[in-house]
Amino acid sequence: MGFHGFSKSNPKSYWIVGAIVLLIILTIILKKLATYLDSKGNKQLSKTKPDEENQVDEKSREMSIDSNATIRTYPLEELKMATKDFKIRIGVGATSYVYLAELEDGRLGAVKRVMEERGGKTKLFLDEVSVLLRISHPNLVGLMGFCLDKGEQLLLLEYVPNKSLFERMHTYHGQSSGALSWTNRVNIALDVARALDYLHSVADPPVIHRDVKSSNILLIDDDHAKLADFGLCKLGNDAVSATTPTNVKGSLGYVDTYYLNTGLVSPRSDVYSFGVLLLELITGLKSVQGSMTLAESTEGCRKTQNVEMLIGMLDPELNGNVDIEQLRVLLDVANSALFENSEARPNMTQIVQRISTCMEPQPLPELPV
Repeated sequence: MGFHGFSKSNPKSYWIVGAIVLLIILTIILKKLATYLDSKGNKQLSKTKPDEENQVDEKSREMSIDSNATIRTYPLEELKMATKDFKIRIGVGATSYVYLAELEDGRLGAVKRVMEERGGKTKLFLDEVSVLLRISHPNLVGLMGFCLDKGEQLLLLEYVPNKSLFERMHTYHGQSSGALSWTNRVNIALDVARALDYLHSVADPPVIHRDVKSSNILLIDDDHAKLADFGLCKLGNDAVSATTPTNVKGSLGYVDTYYLNTGLVSPRSDVYSFGVLLLELITGLKSVQGSMTLAESTEGCRKTQNVEMLIGMLDPELNGNVDIEQLRVLLDVANSALFENSEARPNMTQIVQRISTCMEPQPLPELPV
């Protein structure tokens, strides 16, 4: 992870220069975002006046990104009313809080409130909006609207009712409704794999999520899931092959070891995180085990061919109710996803194919005549 050193010989000058550079960057980003929206046949964001502190026009504008979804820009007062003045908190992110919203038409939404005091920056907010405007997939949480008004940075997101996979597996409340079955877990793994395959192979430009983890996987029900939170994602040609080191982003236990050691990120970094997620679904354990990561603590067991040792890895809540062949496939996928050499890892298209195939009913052996 990177650190930057600054000369302190004239700190006031540095503050002034930094402020000017930031203003130029924000101006460029806003212009690019407006141009993109206009190219999609939507109404441009109205130009903001200097004394309005980057307020978005109070009148809501509509922007169609596909035939099934319409995205709006919202005035702050409308989202404050929908959330009852940010009353019901349903989630917490690294730089944000998430609140339940009830819209005027009766639909529910989730308002992600990016907080400057928690490190939320306008550039990152606009980057996330830009990504969400470009993507649409059944296994990705969709954008319904956003607000950049009166110092607030708000995303109105699709509401997914059953909280996160992390809460379902690792909290008392989540476990109180019973353990996820083996079939549940394989279905969830496939949904997340499909979401990542879309981001890497279909989205244009491709997207590296950079924060694949169980708390960013929201459950529609026990069988189906959506990948959420694009606050750390990387967009554009750099998502195909990175050659310039960047500051490492991600969550402890899930971060690609190659990325951690070199600063070079690629779609295979998400593949590594997905491998950790598979281990989490199989074992029922969190991504960090004491001073070791889950990948490190399970290395001996997960690479064995001994069936008893493989069964011993399973979440005790499964009571041994598992398809052994599917277990072998998921562990094989996890092991290859966790290779130190990122180029040796499979891509998400290959992973989707392997998991899909192992879920298909196998033909019964022919009886001798």
